[in-house]
Order: sequence, then C-alpha cells, then structure tokens
Amino acid sequence: MNARGKCWKFGDNIPTDQIVRSDRVLLSLEEMAKYVLENLNPSFPREVKKGDILVAGKHFGQSSGRAVAPKAIKATGVGAVVVEYAARLFYRNCFEIGLPLLECPGITENVSDGDIINVDITKGLIRNETTGKEFQAKSVDPFLTEMLEAGGLIPLGEKISEGI
Repeated sequence: MNARGKCWKFGDNIPTDQIVRSDRVLLSLEEMAKYVLENLNPSFPREVKKGDILVAGKHFGQSSGRAVAPKAIKATGVGAVVVEYAARLFYRNCFEIGLPLLECPGITENVSDGDIINVDITKGLIRNETTGKEFQAKSVDPFLTEMLEAGGLIPLGEKISEGI
C-alpha cells in the first residue's frame, strides 16, 4: 500500500475538536470534509487533493475519542496521515475506518508544506521526494496492517466471517 501527494503540515497538540469542530459533527461526511482543520489552515479543506499526505506533530487527535475526526479526514481524500505521535484512541480509530496512519518521530522537522511525500504504508517508509530524504516510521502491528488492507474493521470482519 502506497500513498503519494502534497504535504499538508500541522503542529503539535491538535485535538479532535480542531480537526472537526463540534458544531460540524452532525453534517454528512461529504459536507464535514469541507471544514476539516479549517481553523488551523483555511486552505486545507478547499485545496486538499485525493492522495495528499497530512503530516502533524505530537499528540495529534488528542482529547475526545470521537471517531468522526478520522472519518472526516478520510473523506477529504487524504492518502495517509503521518505524525510524530498520535493519541492512542485516534490512532486505533484510523485503522478501524481504513485510514493509514504512521508514527514517525522527527518527521515535522524534515518536511514543509507543499513537499511531495511518498509513503509506503506496509514498510513504514516515508520519502520526501522534494528533498530526497527518507524516514522509517514505527512498525505497525500486523493485525492493524491487515485491517487497513481490508479497508477497516467492518470489511475485515466480513472477510473473516466469509472464511468461516
């Protein structure tokens, strides 16, 4: 599994309420995608393209465990999320909905908005095509990789039940 696209860089300590404001959570996912991270970068929801890479710092997705935040990010078409460190519940929610997320300490120091980033999700290899630098993300549990490959928890469960 690979993702390649423009880097959208965000900072540290971004709570789910900054990813999707609470007054937007009753919208459809298609509508919600028009507002993702709007207060941190108003250009992001208007200009993000399918396959682009969201890069952020430490504690991304902290506070509320609302699964709507990763769903809204996925609805933007982002190909992968690469962070220094994700809040545990946000991390797991990403895999459960089939949104690739890698943790890669030091990544924010080595990318800039607009860089072209290539992410090999299976190997955890991140390459900044603009600078030529490569980074190794933390390994992902094989079960979570299998969940991603299936498209999320529900498709994985269906796949497993078909094999029974």
